[in-house]
Amino acid sequence: MKNKRLYRSDDNCVIGGVCGGLGEYFDVDPVFVRIGFAALGCFGMGLGVGLYFILWLSMPDGDEEEN
Repeated sequence: MKNKRLYRSDDNCVIGGVCGGLGEYFDVDPVFVRIGFAALGCFGMGLGVGLYFILWLSMPDGDEEEN
């Protein structure tokens, strides 16, 4: 089993790569993750925007070399 790491994606990046990284981690199309963040942003009183920003700051960059 391959060890999965949560990181911001460089390949599936629209703004910060958060949705692309989450999509790769959970083996889901990043478009569905983006739709989820948009729905949380619109219907969740801005929760999606805040959560995206927190993940953007806390998730490591995808171009870092693995040890």
